[in-house]
Amino acid sequence: MTAGRYFLQIPGPTNVPDRVLRAMDRPVPDHRGPELPALVREIVDGLRQVFQTTTGEIVLYPGSGTGGWEASIVNTLNPGDHVLAFNAGFFNHYYAECARRLGMTVDEVDLPWSHGVPADLVYERLRGDVGHTYRAVLVVHNETSTGVVSDVAAIREAIRAARHPALLLVDVVSALGSLDFRFDDWEVDVAVTGAQKGLMLPPGMAILCVGGRAIAASQRATSPRFFFDWRPVLEEMRRGYFTYTPATLMLYGLREALRMLLEEGILAVVARHARLAEAVRCAVGAWDLRIFCEDPRAYSNSLTAVVVPDGANADAVLRAAERINLSLGAGLGQLKGRAFRIGHLGALGDLEVLATIGGVEMALRMAGVPVPLGSGLAAAQVSLMTYYMAPRPTAPR
Repeated sequence: MTAGRYFLQIPGPTNVPDRVLRAMDRPVPDHRGPELPALVREIVDGLRQVFQTTTGEIVLYPGSGTGGWEASIVNTLNPGDHVLAFNAGFFNHYYAECARRLGMTVDEVDLPWSHGVPADLVYERLRGDVGHTYRAVLVVHNETSTGVVSDVAAIREAIRAARHPALLLVDVVSALGSLDFRFDDWEVDVAVTGAQKGLMLPPGMAILCVGGRAIAASQRATSPRFFFDWRPVLEEMRRGYFTYTPATLMLYGLREALRMLLEEGILAVVARHARLAEAVRCAVGAWDLRIFCEDPRAYSNSLTAVVVPDGANADAVLRAAERINLSLGAGLGQLKGRAFRIGHLGALGDLEVLATIGGVEMALRMAGVPVPLGSGLAAAQVSLMTYYMAPRPTAPR
């Protein structure tokens, strides 16, 4: 490994800011001690602002987004319940597989991975379910394997238009803290995320936002559950404690990360990710390479999946990048060897994106993909300069 900062530009885990690391660098506290309630209250209040909810309940578990999937299912559904899900990417598919292995009857619709989940298809499926056998719809807001966004607001509108009572369970693992996500406005019933992406922490925490309908469903659910039963967790968290031994140092890191996001402002965070993502997409266009997502309206502002030309191997690009201290995301599932992923989410700024683009150009050339050196970097620079040189409104005197 060469000297200098290691550029972790996968779509998560993301770079952890120094402020967060310093907040975690402390003696391990008593998780039953007097300082926990104030810490937990601030975290819950901050997460509600990031989820954009005034009504959602926050549930924390040591674990990952995968554990959050399990919690969202076992707390709201009964074994054998029918679930509508979509094979629209690696993680969409595995959310469905999680429900299947937990005993649900899953109707998984195969879709092109290069597009999001169509709201009209959701409407069609639910409108045809006259007996209301579907108990839940599972969807990934931002598909981390492909860089494709599904329109959660439109999907909720489709459920409403079909007059169907199915719960809406949404994976926001690579969306929260990067994309605009509105738990209340979109009437999401459960949103699941992890700490290690837009929230800028190390891996190790599953975070859920749970709406009233989902909490009511949990009182009726008969799925076996113990650790992931959120009823006692919610009760204890209201007192500022946990039913299990929490990841205490992660809690201090999460509080600091939330402070950083709220200091910047959630809308500003979303706008920053949009700006950086557009610069990356301009670079890909200058290289004359293809973005895997085929619908520009569904481009992700968290990551970009780049398809390599015929005859090239995306894994060779990853190996070349590692030689220069740059880590890029591998292609998953049907994209293995066909595409690589550039992560541009979390604690990231303009100059870091430019350095990443320069490194990707080098890695592409080293792997035998004949992109013109400097072309993507120049295109990204122009994109960012356009933002910085645009007239800004002046404050009234």
